[in-house]
Amino acid sequence: MSILVNRNTRVVTQGITGKTGQFHTQTSRAYANGKDCYVAGVNPKKAGEDFEGIPIFANVADAKAKTGANTSVIYVPPPFAAAAIWEAVEADLDLVICITEGIPVRDMIEVRDRMRVQKRRTLLVGPNCPGVITPGEIKIGIMPGHIHKKGRVGVVSRSGTLTYEAVGQLTELGIGQSTAVGIGGDPVNGLKHIDVLKLFNDDPGTDAVVMIGEIGGSDEENAAQWVKANMKKPVVGFIAGVTAPSGKRMGHAGAIISGGKGTAQEKLAVMDSCGIKVTRNPSEMGKLLQSVLP
Repeated sequence: MSILVNRNTRVVTQGITGKTGQFHTQTSRAYANGKDCYVAGVNPKKAGEDFEGIPIFANVADAKAKTGANTSVIYVPPPFAAAAIWEAVEADLDLVICITEGIPVRDMIEVRDRMRVQKRRTLLVGPNCPGVITPGEIKIGIMPGHIHKKGRVGVVSRSGTLTYEAVGQLTELGIGQSTAVGIGGDPVNGLKHIDVLKLFNDDPGTDAVVMIGEIGGSDEENAAQWVKANMKKPVVGFIAGVTAPSGKRMGHAGAIISGGKGTAQEKLAVMDSCGIKVTRNPSEMGKLLQSVLP
């Protein structure tokens, strides 16, 4: 089993004719069942053309109607990416994965608010995320496919590179992954840790979860409280930014500490108190997970 995506997912690439969109569509298509999964691209100016045999449509609604696409991956430049998200939501896709980094926060506030007010069912992962992969089945995003191994451990992370780090450590220990989800580091985004943990909790193919957070905000604390009350499976955790100096604005747009809240130490303490085994050393994530497996 897996969450969010599997070999039956049908993907439309928004921004398929740009350099980034082309490169990552090629690499994703070459992974596992990618040849069957990547069915369409979107570029209003190039409708009727194709990219390496993948037909290009004027909009997402057309792509869905003609190919049965149910998931979008977005590589559209930042000024136009929020509009691309909304186009996919309006087409009533199941899932939208937005890789684009640097979308104006105001644009994301508007699109998230519209999704909420209109009670849209589409799930959004990202923006500013590496994507989602179900090893051995499908890869949607920019993560290196070869480090993943099919298995029964879920990974959810705000940090792209730390997602790869955790997955790499697990694979090296012979521990496979059910699905790895990079939720992105922006302050206004789609699925949060808590949403992904709920999916893993309900997934019979996931036995344990690695949860990776970052300084700033309170998403990890909220997720930890939910884990304490509801999670039936072991969770291990790590927070990036333990050594971050106080009062400094750090890399990710979401990594802003306010009024002493959102520090790595505070997050780790809350997670620990909620029964999540934590480490302060990123090189120990795999071994820590191994220690909680039945």
